[in-house]
Amino acid sequence: MPAEKEPVGVIGVGWVGLVTAACFAELGHEIVARDILPEKVESLSRGEVPIYEPGLPELVEKNRERITFTTDMAEVLDRTRLLFCCVDTPPTYSGDADLSRVETVVDEIGDSTEHAIVMKSTVPVGTGRSINRRRPGIGYASNPEFLKEGSAVADFMKPDRVVIGAEQSSAAFAERVAALYEPLDGPIVHTDVASAEMVKLASNAFLATKISFINEIANVCEQVGADVTEVARGMGLDERIGPQFLRAGIGWGGSCFPKDTLALKQLAGNSGYHFQLLSAVIEVNELQKRRVVSKLQKHLGSLVGKEIALLGIAFKPNTDDIREATSLVLAARLHGEGANVRAYDPVASAHAAEHLPGTTICDSAMEAVAGADGVVIVTEWPEFRELDWSAVKDSLSTPLVVDGRNFLDRDAVAAAGLTYEGVGRS
Repeated sequence: MPAEKEPVGVIGVGWVGLVTAACFAELGHEIVARDILPEKVESLSRGEVPIYEPGLPELVEKNRERITFTTDMAEVLDRTRLLFCCVDTPPTYSGDADLSRVETVVDEIGDSTEHAIVMKSTVPVGTGRSINRRRPGIGYASNPEFLKEGSAVADFMKPDRVVIGAEQSSAAFAERVAALYEPLDGPIVHTDVASAEMVKLASNAFLATKISFINEIANVCEQVGADVTEVARGMGLDERIGPQFLRAGIGWGGSCFPKDTLALKQLAGNSGYHFQLLSAVIEVNELQKRRVVSKLQKHLGSLVGKEIALLGIAFKPNTDDIREATSLVLAARLHGEGANVRAYDPVASAHAAEHLPGTTICDSAMEAVAGADGVVIVTEWPEFRELDWSAVKDSLSTPLVVDGRNFLDRDAVAAAGLTYEGVGRS
């Protein structure tokens, strides 16, 4: 008879928490997932998933009998011993992480010697040690998440690595956490708490650095007549470099890269070190989001009164997340230049209006481009590649496409009679 699976508590049922709960349930664990919002708990209990993440609604539905959603922390503490903390840690005005939600979770657990916090939330290095000093009775392990929006379920079930940081006093809890992941057959990295916390920040900062680097190369390519897609292809074949994250574009966004790069820069500054490289990475990204405006001006002149269509609002495809999305910055800059902006996204349009004041949200790509003076590909949704570009040309006032992701078939767009402007492409 197989060993009984350990029950798992999940505190905070946002994107990370819900994926964590659903995937551990899929592995056979009983889950008690707690959130402070009654309406969210009620909808989740009905099987309604409030976020767009491919495969997640099906996984929640499949495992509904294993997952209890509740607002009652006492129920979580009574039924589980390993508590995965998945609450939000947004940046404050100072740039430091807001740990108030984490501190609330710690206070609710109290001085229990039976429970352990497994920290999934992204926290500054030193958070775990601080919690251990405040509540020495609580077991503690750092278990950073490395999920990508749009492929989170697959990332959880087939991890590149599982990092577990714990001090000697919590070694037994760390082994129990490791046992949860054993069926996934991914490499498990055991380390100390501070190093585990740093792994998450350093990983995202390095990936952001690769993107900002290739965007800088793209900008140079435009000046010297090279094609950054060919440059990236040649670079990526070097096994020391690899092809991942070498796609030039108009900047990164989302909930992780901006927050984690700023958090690491702030951490370094608080410790007395000026992280010059990371400061440049962040600056390059912010400037890159604005370069589309100059590309439009090159072809259209003044943008006052011009109609500009943005195809894509989410920060990346396969998600409805528009946090720190390039579309937000771009729309604001276009409005500042006097342009009229309309936008469409296959998924994110539904809740985009409040974040894009003054922008007309359209129900289809063709509605967005009708009568426009220029089209900008902001998010590389597959449906944009499949557009009838001859029909798009006939619909536009000015046949101009700025491909902010180098996503389209340049030859096909040009063959349809449109002017094509990519990023770093001659």
